[in-house]
Amino acid sequence: MDKSLLGEFRLDWQLSGKAAQSAKNYVESLGMLLAQHPEPTLIDVKCWLASIESTVSRRKRGQAVRAFGQWAENNGYDIFVWWQRVPLAREVKRPQETVTINDYKKTLLVANTLRDKALIEVLWSCGLRRSEIARLETTDVNFSEGFLVVRTSKTGKPRVAPLSPAARHALRKHLGKRTQGSVFGMTPNAVRLLLQRLDAPSAHAWRR
Repeated sequence: MDKSLLGEFRLDWQLSGKAAQSAKNYVESLGMLLAQHPEPTLIDVKCWLASIESTVSRRKRGQAVRAFGQWAENNGYDIFVWWQRVPLAREVKRPQETVTINDYKKTLLVANTLRDKALIEVLWSCGLRRSEIARLETTDVNFSEGFLVVRTSKTGKPRVAPLSPAARHALRKHLGKRTQGSVFGMTPNAVRLLLQRLDAPSAHAWRR
């Protein structure tokens, strides 16, 4: 097969407005296939896919072959004519961990410092990311109106998170008379390690 077609496929993919990264990944996968099978048949592709242990990688490479085959068909190239018969591995979706009221109560019981208790209450009330917890400043907490401000969220924009009464009280006790500086004085990794030490779910699980 003429490998220059891969460059043409990648260019057409990008010109159609699709993700450039996807085209790059597809071309890399197709390059690996052609390195082993210069003129691949459907059997060659199936054997190639079967040799890949990771279900995710096997599925993505199957998608690459299908995408290229469909492009070839649309453009009148007599190659990869069997593309629709390329099997796609099924990904087994595991249920995402979600913190329950029992998890919350259990973790709160083993949290033995004011800081740790306040952190758990904020996670339960606001579901902040580890990076958001690390960046939280005392000036971001509004006790009188019961909320805190996340200055930089995942979208890059600020957002407001309401505080439960328990979270407000825990933060007051933790901060005491402090009015400046970091609320928890922790890095994202420190938050992760603390939750592990408390045998608590990950910070991400508290967001659901």
